[in-house]
Amino acid sequence: TIGQYAFYGCDALESVSLPESMLSFNNFAFEYCSSLKSITIPDKVWSIGQAAFSDCTALTSVTISNASKLQSIADSTFEDCTSLTSVTIPSSATSIGERAFYGWKALTGITIPASVTSIGSYAFYGCSSLESVTIPEKVKSIGTYAFYECTGLTSVTLSEGVTTIGESAFLSCNKLTSVTIPKSVKSIGK
Repeated sequence: TIGQYAFYGCDALESVSLPESMLSFNNFAFEYCSSLKSITIPDKVWSIGQAAFSDCTALTSVTISNASKLQSIADSTFEDCTSLTSVTIPSSATSIGERAFYGWKALTGITIPASVTSIGSYAFYGCSSLESVTIPEKVKSIGTYAFYECTGLTSVTLSEGVTTIGESAFLSCNKLTSVTIPKSVKSIGK
């Protein structure tokens, strides 16, 4: 494991090589490592703590294999990683936390695996290059402001199974031309 704040603010750190035996990262482990360019998450990792890679603004590559044991994308895990254009969410993940991908201006597409059941508040806030998103059928709730200011978003597909769309979930998505709301939806926030 890598403990809380272990490499916090190491702003000259450019690369990290992690052993295959690695199981978890604690909160804020690499936060503010502003020169870190890439990271490969070993397959045995099941937990990445809150804001573990937040504000790693030079990060251009995150590799998480589909064989990964990762259970969730925690709150603020990749917040303000403004150089990242894509990430693979493994099929082991069941939730996307609050602010998980907040502020990814370069993100053009995201595949949310069928295993995910919830998308947290502000999860994709400000991902202005994101063009389309498909919400899989196991997702029951979409958090407040989840896709707020995704100004490039033109297409949203909500699968049958979504029951709650949070307040302002798609606020300021001014290129969005159509959304089909499935019969399973019970409430939509203001």
